[in-house]
Amino acid sequence: MKLAGLTGGIGSGKSTVGTLLAERGAAIVDVDLLSRELQQPGRPVFAAMVGRWGDAIVRADGTLDRQAVADIVFNDQDELAAIHAMTNVPMEEEIYARVSAHHDSDRVVVLEAALFAGGPKLYGITGLLVVDTPDELAVARIVSGRGMRESDARARLANQRPRDERLRHADFVIDNSGSPAALAPQIERAWTWLRALPDGVIERRLPTPDTT
Repeated sequence: MKLAGLTGGIGSGKSTVGTLLAERGAAIVDVDLLSRELQQPGRPVFAAMVGRWGDAIVRADGTLDRQAVADIVFNDQDELAAIHAMTNVPMEEEIYARVSAHHDSDRVVVLEAALFAGGPKLYGITGLLVVDTPDELAVARIVSGRGMRESDARARLANQRPRDERLRHADFVIDNSGSPAALAPQIERAWTWLRALPDGVIERRLPTPDTT
């Protein structure tokens, strides 16, 4: 198993890169998607969030109002720390289970996560791919593509690692400041690089929770 990390700032297009790598055969483990799964009604993380912030973060249909949560956590460091405390251990267990399924295979497994931006290498990844986009372009993409308020986009950007820090930890950089046509040949080079990485083994970042 080849085990690599994929990261980039919000609006950089790392999910687009992940999709293109999946088309070439990579197994993508998207930490953001896992987070959404853990925050579904009926899951312990959802219950913990509602226990802290109440029905103000629940939509009329009973699902999580992610914008309401963002309004709380991205403007208060204590609340941001609180949501991390609720999600870290369940997330670690999901990541470990998803990647472990590919042990003893020849798959390229790519962990897509913002947390890789700060290095050092986590989970046993043997290479880090960074998708790079200038901050102002990233904000414009978020506002136009996701319908997010510009103030929210900038708040989220401010809570991430700086662009130069992401680049400093990169083993392979994809420049996504241009057109899809400019992205395609970079994906091919990245795929060749990924397949040449040394084999990796998933490692836990946090201690295994005590279930006794």
